[in-house]
Amino acid sequence: MAIVVQKYGGSSVADVDKIRNVARRIIQTREKDNQVVVVVSAMGDTTDDLIDLAHRITDQPDPRELDVLLSTGEIVSSTLMAMALKQMGHPAVSLSGAQAGIHTDASFSRARILKIEARRIFKELEKGNTVIVAGFQGITDGMDVTTLGRGGSDTTAVALAVSLGAGVCERFTDVDGVYTADPRLVPEARKLPEIGYEEMLELATYGSKVLHHRAVELAGVYNMPILVASSFTDSPGTLIHGGASMEVRNKVRGIAHDLDVAKITVIGVPDKPGVAAGIFEPLAKAGVSVDTIVQNAGTGNLADLTFTVAKGDLKKAMDVIKPIVQSAGAKDTVSDAKLGKVSIVGTGMQNAPGYAARMFSALSKENINIQLITTSEIRITVIIDEARVKDAVRALHRAFELEKA
Repeated sequence: MAIVVQKYGGSSVADVDKIRNVARRIIQTREKDNQVVVVVSAMGDTTDDLIDLAHRITDQPDPRELDVLLSTGEIVSSTLMAMALKQMGHPAVSLSGAQAGIHTDASFSRARILKIEARRIFKELEKGNTVIVAGFQGITDGMDVTTLGRGGSDTTAVALAVSLGAGVCERFTDVDGVYTADPRLVPEARKLPEIGYEEMLELATYGSKVLHHRAVELAGVYNMPILVASSFTDSPGTLIHGGASMEVRNKVRGIAHDLDVAKITVIGVPDKPGVAAGIFEPLAKAGVSVDTIVQNAGTGNLADLTFTVAKGDLKKAMDVIKPIVQSAGAKDTVSDAKLGKVSIVGTGMQNAPGYAARMFSALSKENINIQLITTSEIRITVIIDEARVKDAVRALHRAFELEKA
């Protein structure tokens, strides 16, 4: 009897009717002689509502208490799912992250899974139960509840699939697969039947909301295939795996975009060793993640240093670095929160020239100004005005003919 791990997102369990719909899908999987472990997210916008509730109490919620609060969203959906299955005549049990044996470090709100002790899960499966695990959470050695950060339920599901020896991790959501671009922006975007870990990791990291990048990274390390499909239809999904892509004609596989971008520029910073470290080390200690970094050499041993952060981290970042750069003798520090980034991704770009030129030409024809550029072996990303992101995605999708199979 095979173990199947399924994950259902918040939109799939947003209300009672949708929970019952998912329960029926789980039963169909059980009836194919499978043991089933299901990971669920919080219902709908529950996590956002809980965050808002905490901020109505205090402007700075205690990180430990906030994690305990946020973990309750997944507890609610997991228990309701178990109740729905039992009501339909199928034995089930709900487990919190701690009860499922998910051990993490003590980094509240962004914890990392250290190990999974799955004895309780195996015991419940042996009893004939479908096991419903609350995603997004774990427990420290000190018995404190932690959360894994946004999208953490995806990571929970992949980690459990690896630990339980499942053949595939099935991720069900409100979209039926991975598309060449967001179909809400590009109606002609095409669903990909398969995609490799490398390409999916770049797409997820740079804006695709289909799957969290930490889950893709973990799946790649352990070679765990992920099937992304819809919880509302039976249409074929997208398989994310380590095999070579069959689609070799078009070297760009997809376009990602992200509107959560803010830019900080330190003007006239002394161009000497240690200045960059003096800026970025305090940001790291403050929990601010920095993305694109560009330094322009100026005159008189002065330089301009530009980097991007998430919009939600902009105020914190400015508060951290302003006194630092002032003491270092910089002329000024400015910021811009009205930005977005657009990326083209494809492993075929590694060995073929001309993709950057084609990308920049397509943007130029639309009169879209590029503020920053960053690349990897299989990705080119541009930072542009957020108001032009939609135009950029559509222009690039046409330029690389991604609508063609």
